[in-house]
Amino acid sequence: MSLYVSSLNSGSNGNCYYIGNDEDAILVDAGISCKEILKRMQRAALDINKVRAIFISHEHSDHIRGLTILSKKFSLPVYINQGTMQNGRLFIAHELVNDFCDASPVAIGKMVIHAFRKHHDAADPYSFVIEHGGTRVGVFTDIGRPCDSLTHHFSNCHAAFLESNYDEAMLEKCSYPWHLKNRIRGGLGHLSNKQAMELFLACRPAFMSHLFLSHLSQNNNCPELVKELFESQANGIQIVVASRHVETPVYRISAAENIKATVPARRVPSTQLQLSL
Repeated sequence: MSLYVSSLNSGSNGNCYYIGNDEDAILVDAGISCKEILKRMQRAALDINKVRAIFISHEHSDHIRGLTILSKKFSLPVYINQGTMQNGRLFIAHELVNDFCDASPVAIGKMVIHAFRKHHDAADPYSFVIEHGGTRVGVFTDIGRPCDSLTHHFSNCHAAFLESNYDEAMLEKCSYPWHLKNRIRGGLGHLSNKQAMELFLACRPAFMSHLFLSHLSQNNNCPELVKELFESQANGIQIVVASRHVETPVYRISAAENIKATVPARRVPSTQLQLSL
């Protein structure tokens, strides 16, 4: 049983992650415009008609910017907790709003989505693990510090989107005001490269095939630096840096086959996507 994954955008300018199987898919967050999400899905040969729901991690604008229009345009259910809904000042049709909690996994087709709380400066923030037929993919970004739930779920994932937000030396030397530096590194902000690496080395399972380094800071990190750092310790795991400017290729994740190649591009008829808003 395989899952197909792509980062449509990852960074403080917007976050949106596609995870699906052959029949169904979900988006985790919708932090870029509806038009841009559709454009990037089309380029990646992903079908919006397979998307059954959007799961929202928290209310910061880089995770919800395109949500209202996307949900309305395609009548997509939104899984969002009340704290996130209220603090994001979101207006979504009542019949499309679904609550979730860490005690009750959500079934979307043959996929099961597990949610768990994380440390971040938002009302009620969550991370997600998507499971299909024994294959598990985690979306772990906007994490102030690792917790027991994160280490448990990471150690059971065949692939993960893992935040590697900033280089500690670059953040210390940058022109950000002191209070912003402290917000980023203060335990409710973001994971540094060092913290992400420590988690990776301590908790990666032997069966992990892909690590997608995500939510890199534009000013306090460097994609080449991060890729080199993690590849030096990858031990056969494919390292992918998720861009803040463009979608990644679509990757096939399989518990049974441990496939590490990208999926060949598939043509999607233009009628499957409506780019006009």
